[in-house]
Amino acid sequence: MSKPPQFSAETDGPSIRLALAGSWTIDASSRLERTGVALVPAALAGQAAIFDLGGIERLDTAGAWLIDRSRRDLKAKGIDTQIERVRPEFTILLDEIGARDVEIPVLRKGSAIIDILADTGRAMVDFGRDMFAGVAFLGELVTAFGKLIRHPSRFRGTSLFFHIEAFGFRSVPIIALINFLVGGIVAQQGIYQLKRFGAVNYTVDLIGVLVLRELGVLLTSIMIAGRSGSAITAEIGSMKMREEIDALQVMGMRPTDVLIVPRLLALIVSLPLLTFIADLSGIFGGLIAGWLYAGISPSAFINLLREAIDFQELSVGLIKAPFMALIIGLIAAIEGLNVEGSAESLGRQVTASVVKSIFMVIVVDGLFAMFFVSIHY
Repeated sequence: MSKPPQFSAETDGPSIRLALAGSWTIDASSRLERTGVALVPAALAGQAAIFDLGGIERLDTAGAWLIDRSRRDLKAKGIDTQIERVRPEFTILLDEIGARDVEIPVLRKGSAIIDILADTGRAMVDFGRDMFAGVAFLGELVTAFGKLIRHPSRFRGTSLFFHIEAFGFRSVPIIALINFLVGGIVAQQGIYQLKRFGAVNYTVDLIGVLVLRELGVLLTSIMIAGRSGSAITAEIGSMKMREEIDALQVMGMRPTDVLIVPRLLALIVSLPLLTFIADLSGIFGGLIAGWLYAGISPSAFINLLREAIDFQELSVGLIKAPFMALIIGLIAAIEGLNVEGSAESLGRQVTASVVKSIFMVIVVDGLFAMFFVSIHY
C-alpha cells in the first residue's frame, strides 16, 4: 500500500532540505494539497531550498504541479530552489509541468446588474458578428450561383434531387401531421370563443386566413429548421472534423459548390412545396374540428372558405417560404463550418444552428407581416 504524501525539513547549511516521500498523486487529493501548501512556509527559514525527491514512490500531474507551484512561490519570495535525487520518469513530468504556465482563474465579485448588462453587450456584439458573417457568406453563395449559371455542366443535379428527397419528400408526414393537429386545435378554440357571440361560422375565416398567411409557413419553417437545418450542420461539421473539407480543397473542388449550394437549393425548392402541403393539412384539420364541434358540414365549410380567402392569402405564405429556406440554409452551413475538432463543438454548433434558425425565422415572419400590412396585401 502506498504511503500518503509527506515531507520533512532539515537545515543543510544556509539551505533547507525538503525531503519528500510517499505517493504524490491525486488519490490523496486533500492530503496532497495540504502537504504541498506546507512546503513554502517550511523553506522560508533558509536562503535556498533543496527539493529531495528520492523518497517519492509515485508521482502524477497533480503532485508535479504542486511541487512546481511551491518552487515558483519560493522564487517569487527570493529563495533559490533546486531538485535532487529525482527519477528520470519524474524529470520528464516535472519538465512538462514547468514548461507550461497554468493560470488559476480569479473569481471576481461584481454587481449582478453589471454582469447582466455585460452579458447583454456581449450578446449584441456576437449578434453583430453573426450578421456580418451571414452577409459575407451570402455574397460567397451568390458568387457560386453565378459561376454555376455560367458553367451549367458543373451543377450537381444528382446531389440536388437527393437532398430534395431528404428535406422535402421525407418531411411530408410530420409536416402534414403537425399542421393538421394545429389547424384542428385552432378551430376548436375559435369555435368555443366565437360561439358566445353567435359567430361560429367565422371560425372558417379564422382558419383560412391564419393558416395560409402565418401558421402554415411558420410551423413548416420551424420543423425544417429543427429537422433539416440540424442535419446540414451535423453533416458539414462531421466532414470538417474528419478533414474531408480540406481533402476537397486539395482535390481542387470548392466546398461551397459541392456541399452547400445543392443543400441550399434543395431547401429553397422544398420549403414552398411543404408549405402548400401544410396549408392543406391545416385547413383539413380545421374542417374536421368544425364538423365535430360546430356541425359545419364539409361542403358548407368549403363554401365559407371560398368566401373568406382568395389567392392573395395563399400567395403570402408561399412568398415567405423561399426566404425562410435561405435563412435556414445559411445559418446551418455557417454553423457547420464553425465546428472544431471535438464532439462537444459539434453538439454546440448544432444546437446554435437550430436556435438561431428558429429565432430568425420568427423575426423574418414578423418583418414580412409588417411589410404586407403596409402595402395592404
